[in-house]
Amino acid sequence: MRQVRSIWNGAISFGLVSIPIKLVNATESHSVSFRQIHTEDGGRIRYRKVCELEDREVAQAEIGKAYEDADGTMIPITDEDLAQLPIPTAKTIEIVAFVPADRIDPLQMDAAYYLSANGVPAAKPYTLLREALKRSQKVAIAKYALRGRERLGMLRVVDDVIAMHGLLWPDEIRVPEGVAPDTSVTVRDKELDLADALMDTLGEVDLADLHDDYREAVEEMITAKASGEQPATSPSPAPGAKVLDLMAALEKSVREAKESRGEEPADTETATKAQVRRIAPRATPKQTPGKKSTSTATKKTTAAKKSQSQSSASTSASAKKSTRTTKKTTATKSTPTAKKTPAKKATPRKRTA
Repeated sequence: MRQVRSIWNGAISFGLVSIPIKLVNATESHSVSFRQIHTEDGGRIRYRKVCELEDREVAQAEIGKAYEDADGTMIPITDEDLAQLPIPTAKTIEIVAFVPADRIDPLQMDAAYYLSANGVPAAKPYTLLREALKRSQKVAIAKYALRGRERLGMLRVVDDVIAMHGLLWPDEIRVPEGVAPDTSVTVRDKELDLADALMDTLGEVDLADLHDDYREAVEEMITAKASGEQPATSPSPAPGAKVLDLMAALEKSVREAKESRGEEPADTETATKAQVRRIAPRATPKQTPGKKSTSTATKKTTAAKKSQSQSSASTSASAKKSTRTTKKTTATKSTPTAKKTPAKKATPRKRTA
């Protein structure tokens, strides 16, 4: 890590272990800052620190702190007064507990810092705490004093460095009372399915790929004006129409999201329905009642039995008919045979005279 000016020196109190550290800002602002000027002549507008009693401007070295009492009395407070406060966190980040990371409400997150080991002797205990945090998969909750007040912090591991996030005290988080819609709204399953389809179409993003378009546009405008060129302007966006049909708006959003990703646009309604089916719709499919299925099965079984009975009856009738036909044929054939072979007549004997 490149050398960055530390804003606080102290130690981490880890039970009986003390780890000398330096506090370094973990974030920085890249926003473009502006100066105030007099619009008539371009003169710089400055804020001057003036003593009300002497009516003169004073230097930064002459400025201190004071607490204003209810009656307007100023009570001077020096840095030495703050350093000698009878609290252990005046120059120490005191770890009070270790908890799972999901116990921390993101609403409590404040400024972020890196904790740098201060000197060679601090390397060993620093590494011990870092590896203990890694293995436990927990974060450390600590108390520390910075800029005239005691604060709450969360220590976690980022790569090979211990980072500390300032946390707001629980009583500093406002209760979201009266923020949610106070009207009764019903969301249909089809609307939820379309919202799921839109979320699936937009997909995920690598945060490292995101950048500040506004800042880049401001820098380009400043560069153009500095070189005497006319800054580029973008057409004003068309005013958004009032959403009258939520389903239509969702379907259009899904289509536009697909087009922005380079996917071939398809019929919105058909494509959305197909995508909703892939996402496993929330609506529970209607099940055929058991009685209806039993009745249908019974009817089918009865029909099958009836068909089988009719088939058996037909077969039996055919068999009987065939039998009668066979008997008739046999009888018919045997009768003419009997006629054709009559009994032989006796030959009369000749009488001898």
